[in-house]
Amino acid sequence: MGRLEAIRIFTRVAETRNFSKTAEVMDMPRGTVSRIIQTLEGQVGVRLLTRSTRQVNLTDAGKMYYERCKKILEELSMVESELSNIKSVPSGTIRVGTTGTIAEALVMPNLDEFLREFPDIDVRVGIADRNICLVQEGLDCVIRAGALEESSLVARRVGNARLVTCASPTYLEKYGVPESIEDLESHVAVNYISAKSGKLFPFEFERDGEIAKVELRGRVAVDEGIAYVNAAVRGLGIIQPSRYIVADLLQSGQLREIFPTFRIPTIPISIVYPHRSHISSATRAFTNWITGICVRNDDLSAQPTQQTRSTSRGGALVAVGDFAHSEQHSKID
Repeated sequence: MGRLEAIRIFTRVAETRNFSKTAEVMDMPRGTVSRIIQTLEGQVGVRLLTRSTRQVNLTDAGKMYYERCKKILEELSMVESELSNIKSVPSGTIRVGTTGTIAEALVMPNLDEFLREFPDIDVRVGIADRNICLVQEGLDCVIRAGALEESSLVARRVGNARLVTCASPTYLEKYGVPESIEDLESHVAVNYISAKSGKLFPFEFERDGEIAKVELRGRVAVDEGIAYVNAAVRGLGIIQPSRYIVADLLQSGQLREIFPTFRIPTIPISIVYPHRSHISSATRAFTNWITGICVRNDDLSAQPTQQTRSTSRGGALVAVGDFAHSEQHSKID
């Protein structure tokens, strides 16, 4: 194996702090990763890493070597990206991360269109309703809903999702149809809770330019989007998801919209990737395609909410590795 590939493996170990994770991401045996690092240390003449049973850390020399190697690899990646973008037909494999609800409602139903348009691009979709680090997961981009904090990463807004308050016909027959926000006090919700903090997210409505938060009582609470919607279909309470997620259920009558004339905050949909100058032709094609999907969907091309959304529901950001995203319920992602 050449020195350049050894450097790639070293930088990945430095970023993941784990030999096994690096081996998994780079699809090679753990022992091979360890031997390559040992050989590299022999070639440079200093110890680059300290090992423990749980974690790998950089030595002082390793930190300096990592920073220099990272710059070399970034320059090489930029050149390769520029050469790739010269191609008339985008090609390669793109690794996309997202949540279950976005995958189920947005990506997978339309993916055959992308594959027909770009026959030389393969797509790998990783689904996780949790914090994701692009570097550690080996991803080219991540699709997320909600406000994103400033970071060294690049976020491209591809759409704004409308929210909808809805419930099943069975529920509404039992409890009646609320006609005002105040009427919600006598109703039951399927509540959404943060998988990380256990915090319950309230319903939100725009009223007189402000966002009104309403906490509904409920006997059922979930921390995953698909289960959240299914609970409402079964009549367990009112929910407030992104409308594109439940559009088919609203059309079929399995769910009915409540407060159709009320103004409800929107949720930004973004694609996040490491460096704008290093985007491959395949990643750029995928990003443009997702943007087009959103533009053609009325539920995803809404005007953004002018009022900043409350941190209790849409603005609490969690930084993990090189990726930060909002701690959102799957009502909106």
